Amino acid sequence: MTIFDVVRNAIMAGFGVQEKVKEFIDELVKKGELSESQGAKLIKEWTEKADKSTSELSKSMSELVSKTLEKMNIPTKDDMEKLNKKIQSLSSRVKKLEGTPEETESEE
Repeated sequence: MTIFDVVRNAIMAGFGVQEKVKEFIDELVKKGELSESQGAKLIKEWTEKADKSTSELSKSMSELVSKTLEKMNIPTKDDMEKLNKKIQSLSSRVKKLEGTPEETESEE
């Protein structure tokens, strides 16, 4: 199971819990233990807290993945693009110095 699977499962479980909380509060309203406005307020507060927690989890996971990739010293997409541009530039310069016409990208 990958980290992505764990996070996805946690988020999906969170959605399931959110639905159960809503059902529980709706049941309390039906029984008359809470007014509709109290129930709506509780659902709104819980949803806001759940959204904040999900956002914080996402941010933490993103930071963890970034730090892990940094420690592994894996080049980023931007790094690879910079290297490709340098290679193309150097290749072009070498061809000019050799006096041969430049090849098109499809010929390389």
